[in-house]
Amino acid sequence: MRTINPWINFNGNAEEAFAFYKSVFGGEITKIIRFKDLASAEFQVPEKEVDKIMYIALPIGQHNVLIANDVPEFMGGVNESENRSKILVSAESREEADKVFNGLSAGGEVEGDIGDTPWGTYAGMFRDKYGIEWIVEFDPSL
Repeated sequence: MRTINPWINFNGNAEEAFAFYKSVFGGEITKIIRFKDLASAEFQVPEKEVDKIMYIALPIGQHNVLIANDVPEFMGGVNESENRSKILVSAESREEADKVFNGLSAGGEVEGDIGDTPWGTYAGMFRDKYGIEWIVEFDPSL
């Protein structure tokens, strides 16, 4: 298996969220496809949905890509307070873990402060300001 990449559903604010994620992780958004780019006679998109994101990708590090889309109203909504799966960021140092934790958790809700864990790592857990749940961890044994 080459990689496993997280794909997040948003309620119309994927582009805003990815600008925020880019400000924390760096890099460049490599692809944005809007629903209007896919609209056709067979796949009609309501006017209020045409600028929503069908696909957005932000490469992080050498082998990871964070991917997302907006869920248009005609496909149902996403409950942003539901217990979605968490995204684990494996940092290369305590300093990097602090930087990512502090950056991504800004404006969000910290569920577990970053610090030493009983299992020998340095980790913290939070829900970002878009409702996405994250764990940032540095494991010195790796």
